[in-house]
Amino acid sequence: MSHAPPLGALLRQYAAGSALTCDPVDQGLLNRGYRLCTTRGRYFLKHHFDPETADPAAIARQHRATQRLADLGVPVAPPLTGTDGRTVAVVGGHAYALHPWIDGRHRHGDQLTTEQCARLGALLGVVHASLERVMPAQWRAAARPADGESTKGAGTTESVDPARGADPADTFALIDRLLAPVRRHRPPDAFDELARHRLLERRALLERHADRRPPQGGSVGWVHGDFHPFNLLYRDGEPAAIVDWDRLGVHPRAEEAVRAAVIFFVRPVGTLDLTKVRAYARAYRRAAGATPGELTAAVHRVWWERLNDFWILRWHYERGDTRADPQFPAASALAVWWTREYESVCEAFVR
Repeated sequence: MSHAPPLGALLRQYAAGSALTCDPVDQGLLNRGYRLCTTRGRYFLKHHFDPETADPAAIARQHRATQRLADLGVPVAPPLTGTDGRTVAVVGGHAYALHPWIDGRHRHGDQLTTEQCARLGALLGVVHASLERVMPAQWRAAARPADGESTKGAGTTESVDPARGADPADTFALIDRLLAPVRRHRPPDAFDELARHRLLERRALLERHADRRPPQGGSVGWVHGDFHPFNLLYRDGEPAAIVDWDRLGVHPRAEEAVRAAVIFFVRPVGTLDLTKVRAYARAYRRAAGATPGELTAAVHRVWWERLNDFWILRWHYERGDTRADPQFPAASALAVWWTREYESVCEAFVR
């Protein structure tokens, strides 16, 4: 198979026996994962491939966090420790980690009952509250960067979100830049036609709502950083493990709750299941101790973020990467629907 990991060296480092099978795990857009069966058991082998998150020291910090969360009873899958006492194996300049294999399946919001949606919100609230307990030292360091130190670095383990929402002027320039390759592609296919329609539609929406740019972000705390259906495994209807902690960092917590809900509960036509959102958000607020005001501000910032975001089109037209194309119809329709139903969405998150 392509990109085959160096199994011999890795398994020796973990004393995990000899490989019997090693199959790529297809789901996920970043990093590479393998379902590994050896003479000692079944494992998930992760190749930390994304250059933004592949620093071994940062990975080790993530691993310590998941172990502390496991000690508190949070459903996670901490990595195994190698014979050298480390959880990160660097072979040939590449970073790997070996985790126990967790039997389970991913579930989107339409596969969850309303009660399960409430348990999902409570789970994320417990994650945020537990991270605050187990990572106080890193929190203080991350929340107060040294004078002159950059606080950008999205995807790092110690980053803060102090900035205002996206500047519409920058978005208008991006729309023009993306329209150029859309128009050059001849003959246009269905994706090009939809991209052109959504870009022009979004420009009109932004012109109408440019005065609603949100102010600087509010209170921050430790978050998972990428909480969505492909990073949560279910077994027998209950969460079995939260995986992929690569983007663990310090960001506005309520915004992670809103982003997660938007991903879990978006329908294929680009609307949100507000009944399930409401059950999820109520449980999250109770578990995390979040106030309605925090959620209201977070909804506004994430709405604005979606209104100004074109990452799928950038992947498609600027990087030639089409893996996210299937997400575009619902994601692009959601921004339009959300703008029209803004008050109803806010109400679902705070009542």
